Amino acid sequence: MTDSKESTAPTQERKTPENPVRSEERYRALFEAIDDGFCIIEFFDGPHGALSDYVHVEANAGYERQSGIPDIVGRTVRDLEPPEAADRWVEFYGKVLNTGESVRFESYFAAAGRHIEVSASRIEPPERRQVSVLFRDIDARKKAEDALRNSEALARENIERVQLALAAGAIIGTWLWDLRTDRFTIDEGFARSFGIDSALGLSDLSRAQVVATVHPDDQEGLAAAMDQAIARGGAYAHQYRVKRGDGRYYWIEANGRVDHDSDGTPRSFPGVLLDVEARRAVEEERDRALAQLRALNDELEERVSARTSELLKAEEALRQSQKMEAVGQLTGGLAHDFNNLLAGISGSLELIGIRQAQGRTHDVERYLAAAQGATRRAAALTHRLLAFARRQTLDPKPTAVNQLVAGLEELIRRTVGPSIQLEVVGAAGLWPALVDPSQLENAILNLCINARDAMPDGGRITIETANKWIDRHGSVTHDLPEGQYLSLCVTDTGVGIAPEIRDKVFEPFFTTKPLGEGTGLGLSMIYGFAKQSGGQVRIYSEVGEGTTVCIYLPRHHRDDDIEETTIAVRVPSRSEQGETVLVVDDEPTVRMLVADVLHDLGYSAIEAGDSVSGLKILESDVRIDLLVSDVGLPGGMNGRQMADAARVSRPDLKVLFITGFAENAAVGNGQLEPGMAVITKPFPVDTLAARVREILSSG
Repeated sequence: MTDSKESTAPTQERKTPENPVRSEERYRALFEAIDDGFCIIEFFDGPHGALSDYVHVEANAGYERQSGIPDIVGRTVRDLEPPEAADRWVEFYGKVLNTGESVRFESYFAAAGRHIEVSASRIEPPERRQVSVLFRDIDARKKAEDALRNSEALARENIERVQLALAAGAIIGTWLWDLRTDRFTIDEGFARSFGIDSALGLSDLSRAQVVATVHPDDQEGLAAAMDQAIARGGAYAHQYRVKRGDGRYYWIEANGRVDHDSDGTPRSFPGVLLDVEARRAVEEERDRALAQLRALNDELEERVSARTSELLKAEEALRQSQKMEAVGQLTGGLAHDFNNLLAGISGSLELIGIRQAQGRTHDVERYLAAAQGATRRAAALTHRLLAFARRQTLDPKPTAVNQLVAGLEELIRRTVGPSIQLEVVGAAGLWPALVDPSQLENAILNLCINARDAMPDGGRITIETANKWIDRHGSVTHDLPEGQYLSLCVTDTGVGIAPEIRDKVFEPFFTTKPLGEGTGLGLSMIYGFAKQSGGQVRIYSEVGEGTTVCIYLPRHHRDDDIEETTIAVRVPSRSEQGETVLVVDDEPTVRMLVADVLHDLGYSAIEAGDSVSGLKILESDVRIDLLVSDVGLPGGMNGRQMADAARVSRPDLKVLFITGFAENAAVGNGQLEPGMAVITKPFPVDTLAARVREILSSG
C-alpha cells in the first residue's frame, strides 16, 4: 500500500528522516536552555491499585534554580514531603493524569524563597502515566503587584480620610511652615485650636509661639516627631494635647508633609489639624473594654486550666482502670492455666505417694511422666509471658534466616497438614540478623500454626524474606528507627481479622479460637521477642482475603560468624576429675536438686544460700572449678555481681547462671563474658548435666 501511494505523487519530494541521535541532542540542548524549570513525573500504583506516589523521571537545570530543590531525578514526592503534603500533591497531579485537564496555579516555594507559577499537563497517551510540570519565576511580578496594591490602598486611604474629615467637619485648622525662614502662617481655625489670639496676626509666627500651648507632657514628643519628619521628608502625623481659650486641653492630630529642594534642603511643611477628641474618647472606652475582656479571658483560661486538670485526672483514672482490667485479664489467664498445670502436678505426686503406700509401684512411672509434662507446659507458658514482657533471656547469634527457614520447612509441612500448600520465597543476598535462632524458629512455627487454623478448608501459606530500607516515612508507619532491616513475612489465604480486633491480637491471653484451643500467647510472644531483638511486628489483614504478619529484624553487619542451624546433641557424662562445684541459690529445693544431680555425676558440691556466703567461699582457698548461681540473690549482690567480684581473685573461674527471670543488665543481650553461660528455670536434669560438663570441658 505504501508503494502505490508513492507512485501516485511522483513529484513529491521525500524528506530524509532526521538522525535520532542529533534529534535527541537538539532536544536536550533546548531542554536545558529553558530558563524556566521543567520536569516530568511518572505515577505508580500502591498495593490496592490506587495512585500512591510518583517519581521525577526527568528535569532540566532550571528546575533547581526555580524550585530550590537539587538532584530531583529519581526521587519520589514521599522522599520530599511529609505524608499529608505528599498525599495532596499525588491527588492534585493525579487529577491532571486522570482527566487530561491542564492546570495552572501560583505557589510560594520556601526552598527557593520565591513565588512560582506552576503549569501541569498530561503527556499523551494516558498509558504513559506521565505529567509534565513547568515552573516559572513570578516573584518580581508578585512584588510589583503587591507594591502597586499597597500604593493604591494608601492613596485610597488618604483620599477617604480627607473626604471623611471634610464631610464630618473634622479639619479644624491649617498651617504652612516655611522651613527656610522658620516662620509659620496659620488660619483662624488653627488659632482657635491652639488658643492663639488671632488679633496678633496669623502669619510670621515663630515655632515657640505656635507650640506654647501644647501640654507640657506632650512637648518633648511633638518636638522629636517634627524634627524627624523634617530630617527624612515625606508624610507626618502626630497626636498631642493643646490648651484652648477655655483653659482645657483637647486632643488634636496634626497631619502634614515635608517637602525638600532638589539638593535635599528642607523647604516647606504644610498641614492640617484634625479634631480627635471624640475618637480618643472612643479609643479609651475601647481600651477599657479590652482590659475587661483580657481580665475575663484570664479568668476563662484559669477555669479552662482547672477543667483541663480535672480531665487529666479523669483520664489518668481511666488509664488506671484500663490497666487494672488488663492486669485482671492477665491474672485470670495465668490463674486458669497454672491451676490446670498445678492440678496435674499435685495430683500425680499425691497418687505416687498413695501407690507407694499400697505397694503398687508399677503406676509410679505413669504419674511421674504426667507431672513432668505439666512442668514442661508451665515452663513454656512462663517463657511466653517473659517474651511478651520483653524480659526473657535471649541468646542472640548472627543468623542466616533463609537457612533457618529452609531447615524448618519440612517440619512446617508436617505440622500444617496436606490440605495446606506451603511456599517459601527466600530473597537472594538476604542480610544476616543478630537474633536468638531458637526463638525465631518458635515464632515462625507459631505464625504458621495460626495461619493453618485460619484456613479450616485448606489454602496457601507463603513464607517470604526480603531486605528492607526503612526511610523517614517508613520509620513513622512501622514504628522503627531509620535503617536497614530484613523482613520475614508469613501470609495466609484464610478468613482474615476484623478491624475492630486487629489491634488486640498482640495482647496476652487474647484469642479468637474456641475455649480450650488457644492460650492467646502466641502473637504476644512474637511481639515481645521482636521488640527485644530491636525489631518490630506488623500485621496486615482483610476479612475474607487473608492475613500477613511481618517480623522486622535489624541487619547484622558482620557475616563472618553466621550461626549454623545444625544442633549437636551431647550426652552428659560422669566426671572423671572429681571437680568441685559451688551452688548458690536462695531456694533450698533448687539448691538440693542441683547438688544431688552433681553428686550423681561424680562432682563435689558446696552449697550457699545468698551472695555474701557464696562470695566468702569464693574468696577462700577452697578448690572451686565451677560456680553455678542464680541471678537474683539476697545479700546485697546479684549473681553476676558476685561472679565479677570472685573473678578478681579467680580470673579463670567458670560460671553457669540459672535464672527463672531475665536479668538483662546482668546476663542478657550478649553481655556474658568468656567462660560464662546461662540456662533458664525450669530445666531438665540432663540439660543441666550437659551444660556443666560442656563448661568444664571448655578451655
